[in-house]
Amino acid sequence: MVCRFRFVPILIWIICVTVVLGCIGGCSTDHYKAGADKEVYQIIAGKWHKGFGSKSNYIITDSNVPSSPNDIKIETAIPASGVLSLARAVAIATAQNRDYQRQKEDLYLTALDLTLARHQFARQWFGTVDASYTRDAADEQVGYGAETGFNQLLADGAQIGASIAIDWARFLTGDPDMSLASVLSANITQPLLRGRGRKIARENLTQAERNALYQIRSFNRYRKTFVVLVVDAYYRVLQYKDRVTNAENNYNSRVLSRERLEMEAEAGRKPNYEVDQARQSELGARDSYLQALQSYEQQLDEFKIMLSLPTRTEIELDQNELKALETVGVVKPDYDLDAAIKTALAHRLDLANSADTVEDMERKVVVAADNLGVELNLIGSAGVNSAPKTKLERLQFQNGTYSIGLEADLPLDRKAERNAYREALIALEQRRREFQGDVDEVELDVRQAYRQLVEAAERYETQKTSLEVAKTRVESTTFLLQAGRVTTRDLLESQDALLSAQNDVTAVLVDYAIAKLSFFRDVGILQVRPDGMWEHSYPVKKTDVGEPSVESESQSEPISNS
Repeated sequence: MVCRFRFVPILIWIICVTVVLGCIGGCSTDHYKAGADKEVYQIIAGKWHKGFGSKSNYIITDSNVPSSPNDIKIETAIPASGVLSLARAVAIATAQNRDYQRQKEDLYLTALDLTLARHQFARQWFGTVDASYTRDAADEQVGYGAETGFNQLLADGAQIGASIAIDWARFLTGDPDMSLASVLSANITQPLLRGRGRKIARENLTQAERNALYQIRSFNRYRKTFVVLVVDAYYRVLQYKDRVTNAENNYNSRVLSRERLEMEAEAGRKPNYEVDQARQSELGARDSYLQALQSYEQQLDEFKIMLSLPTRTEIELDQNELKALETVGVVKPDYDLDAAIKTALAHRLDLANSADTVEDMERKVVVAADNLGVELNLIGSAGVNSAPKTKLERLQFQNGTYSIGLEADLPLDRKAERNAYREALIALEQRRREFQGDVDEVELDVRQAYRQLVEAAERYETQKTSLEVAKTRVESTTFLLQAGRVTTRDLLESQDALLSAQNDVTAVLVDYAIAKLSFFRDVGILQVRPDGMWEHSYPVKKTDVGEPSVESESQSEPISNS
C-alpha cells in the first residue's frame, strides 16, 4: 500500500519559513522576556487567594507588565521640605527596599520554575535543518536534510513522539543523479507498573504548583513583617530624636543652674564646691547631648539605607507622627487570648505552608515506594519510508517497520531505592514533628506578643506617673534650693530623674505602638494595603459575661494610629 501525502511539499516550505523566522525572531530577546512575564504573572494571579492580602506591589522592577489598575500609586520622591511622613516612608520602602525587591524576585523565579514544570507535559515541537557538501576523488555531492516532529509526556507517564524527516542529495559530477526521500516515524512508551499513574508521573509538576502557592503565601507573610519592621524603625528614629530634644533641654537647664549658683557663690550664699558640682553636671549633660545627637544621626542614616536612599540624602521624619501617638494614648488591651491563638492557627500563612509540606512528604513516600517495584514498559514504534527516486510524498506503509514489545527492569538491585524509601519515611516523621513545633511556635508568638502589649500598656501608665512626679520634684527642689533647705546635689539628681522619665515615657509609647502592630501580625489579621500601609480586623474581645465576641468589621489603621 502506497499513500500520497500532499502536505509534505507544504511541510518543506513551512520548515524553510520557520528557519528564516527563527533566525530573525531569535534575536528578539524582549519577545522572550515579555512571554515569560506574561506567563509568570498569570500563574501568580491564578494562585493569589483574596485571603492572602492585596494583590499589589509584587511585580519586579524590570518587568514590562503594568501594575494593577487597583493599585495605589506609590510616591517615592522626597518632598521638597525633606520631611517624610510615615505613609511616605513605608511607600518608599515598599518600592525601593533591596530585600523587598529580592522577595518579589524570589516569587517571580518560583513561578518561572512552574512554567517549565508545566511545559514538560506540553506538546514539544522540534525542527532541525542541515546541509552538507562532500567531495572525493570520484565525485562531489550536495546534501540537505530536515526533520520536524513533537514529543509529549502524558499525565499517566506515557511518552509519545512522532517526526517526519526529509533527505535530499545531488551529485554534481559524473552522471547527474538526485535522490529525495522522506521518513515518517512514531514511538510510544507506556509504563505498566513502576512510574504509572497521574500521582507518580505528575509529582514534579504537583510539587512545582505547590511551591508557587507557598511562595505567594511567604511573600504576603513577609509584607506584613516588613511593614511592622519599617514602622518600628520609623518610630525608633523619632524616639532618638526625642531623646536629643530632652538632652538638649536638660543641658540648657544645667547651664542655667550653674549660672545661678555662680551668682549666689559670688554673693557668698553658696559654697564654691556646689558650683563645681553644677559645672561638672553641666559638662556631663553636654556630653550626653552630643552622644544622643550622634545616636540619632546613626539611626537616621540606617533608616535611609532601609529605604534604599543614599545616606547623604537630607531628610527628617515627621515629629507629628510621635505627637499623634501621644494624642491617641494607650488603652489596656482586652482581647481573648485563646480566641486569638485559634485565629492565628487558622490564618497564619507560614503555618499553612508548614501544614501543606506534611502532605508533600506523604506524597514523596508514595513515590519512593513506587520506585521499589518492577519497571515494566510497553514500547511501540513505527517507521515508514517514501517510495524510491524522488517520490518523497509517497509513503510505503506496506513496507514500513513496526514493532511492539515489553521492557522490564526486575527489582534485583534496589539498594538506592530502598534507602530513598526509608529516608522518605524518616523525613515524613521529621516534617510532622516540625509542623507540631511550628504550631507551638505560633502559639508562643501570640502569647508573647500579647504579653508585650499588656506590659507596654501597664508600663506606660507607670512611666506617665513617674514623669509627673519627676516634674514636681524638679520644681519643688528648685524652690527648696533657693530657700537653702536642700543642696545642689538634690537639684541635679532631680534633673537626672526628669531626663530619664522623659525618655522612658517616649520609649514605652513607641513600644506599645509596635507591640500592638506586632500582635495583629502574629495573630494573622494584619493586611497590607496597596499603598504599603496596613489595616486589620480587631481580634476577639471579651464581653461583659466573659464570653468571647468577634468584631467582624475591618478597621483601617490611621497613619498616626498605633
